[in-house]
Amino acid sequence: MDSLTQLIDGFGTALTPTHLLLAAVGVLLGTFIGVLPGIGPAMAVALLLPVTYGLNPTAAFIMFAGIYYGGMFGGSTTSILLNTPGESAAVVTAIEGNQMAKRGRGSQALAAAAIGHFAGAMIGTIGIVLLAPFIAAHAVDIGAPDYFAIMILAFIGVTSVLGKSRIRGFASLLIGLTIGLVGLDEMTGQSRLTFGSLELADGIDVVIVAVGLFAVGESLWIASRLRHSTDEPIPVGRPWLGREDLKRTWKPWLRGPVIGFPFGAIPAGGAEIPTFLSYVAEKRLSKHRDEFGKGAIEGVAGPESTASASASGTLVTMLTLGLPTTATAAVMLAAFQQYGIQPGPLLFEREADLVWGLIASLFVGTVLLLVLNLPLAPVWAKLLKIPRPYLYAGILFFASVGAYAVSGQVVDLLVLFVIGVLGFAMRRYGLPILPAVIGVILGPAAEQQMRRALQISDGSLTGLVNTTFSVVVYAIVLVILLWPLVRRFTRARQPVG
Repeated sequence: MDSLTQLIDGFGTALTPTHLLLAAVGVLLGTFIGVLPGIGPAMAVALLLPVTYGLNPTAAFIMFAGIYYGGMFGGSTTSILLNTPGESAAVVTAIEGNQMAKRGRGSQALAAAAIGHFAGAMIGTIGIVLLAPFIAAHAVDIGAPDYFAIMILAFIGVTSVLGKSRIRGFASLLIGLTIGLVGLDEMTGQSRLTFGSLELADGIDVVIVAVGLFAVGESLWIASRLRHSTDEPIPVGRPWLGREDLKRTWKPWLRGPVIGFPFGAIPAGGAEIPTFLSYVAEKRLSKHRDEFGKGAIEGVAGPESTASASASGTLVTMLTLGLPTTATAAVMLAAFQQYGIQPGPLLFEREADLVWGLIASLFVGTVLLLVLNLPLAPVWAKLLKIPRPYLYAGILFFASVGAYAVSGQVVDLLVLFVIGVLGFAMRRYGLPILPAVIGVILGPAAEQQMRRALQISDGSLTGLVNTTFSVVVYAIVLVILLWPLVRRFTRARQPVG
């Protein structure tokens, strides 16, 4: 009941004219950036992060909520109309959505995606209201060994789930952990990897890392691949759904959050697995299996609802434990840190007004997303006609302005483009980006928690595993690491034929 009262107070904050306007602007900006080819929600949020610098924390995060959901819907638009997913979670949507568009049903695909986002976000945000305070209340008792174990689980989760190779995942994580070491050691004051530069003494800002890896790296990668050829977007009319479409989509919309929200709330790499599971489930449950692969609307509605609910689930872990499990959540955590706010168990006590205003704004942003973007879908589709050279030149410009706005130092621009080249190289050799971003953000915190645990135990390694909770978490880590070997062994022992 206390949560309901605080949520009502949060709506009082979110529904003021100024905050309502900021939420609407956030939705429009997020969709505007997210709808551009090859740009996912994480990149949209990273690019627009500097826009919120002049606002107070509550207003900034209300606008951020709109950017978050707007960027997600924008990624769906490119998946459907251009077969160009902005992020891996939108890959499944492209399978059926683009086929629907080619058959002249692009408007129905966009409508199914938009309403799927609405349903998934609404149900997922209700899950935040119910679970987040409960988790935060119990997480207060978590000690340094437990936090370190959870962070190890997050590292292993994102490196093992994403990409085709675990080695590449761990290599990406190592790159992020190395970048996170730059600066002065918080406990000893020792300079690390600064190469004698005073400008690097405070470390490399997470925003610069995120914008460099996502925006600059992606721009260089696209420029190297799409020199001459461009995909023509498919025209789209007014998004609408007929009675038959609604009959086929309402169940997938409701099933999606059941799959997506739990996966989002655990450190398991985001929405890639649940969207695929949703697609498989809808294919098995559908009465129109023959349409799958040719443009089945259930294959759009289910995964989109799942992805949106999974995004809500990631906010539970990020707000209550300070652990980002997706790239977008990692950038949002960087935004919290810019304001000197550290998400975790005490966030709901110390920043109650901000947190509940943010949660209420998620409801508001979800409604605005549906109300604004359904009629504007044809407008967003026209943005896809922007020539790629102009598009990515603009992205590099805004990325540079955003990086310079962080501290007003030229060295930040140099670091931005060095990291951008690194991001290009990572894409060239198939290294996933998310583990690197997670490593930059959680690396210093994991080091600090490990040191605290070892100090408490007078340097004994048993201090890292002296609680039941940490032992359970390490057992889960072992299962994740050993499961592929066990599966390969069992397959090898199965008789052939």
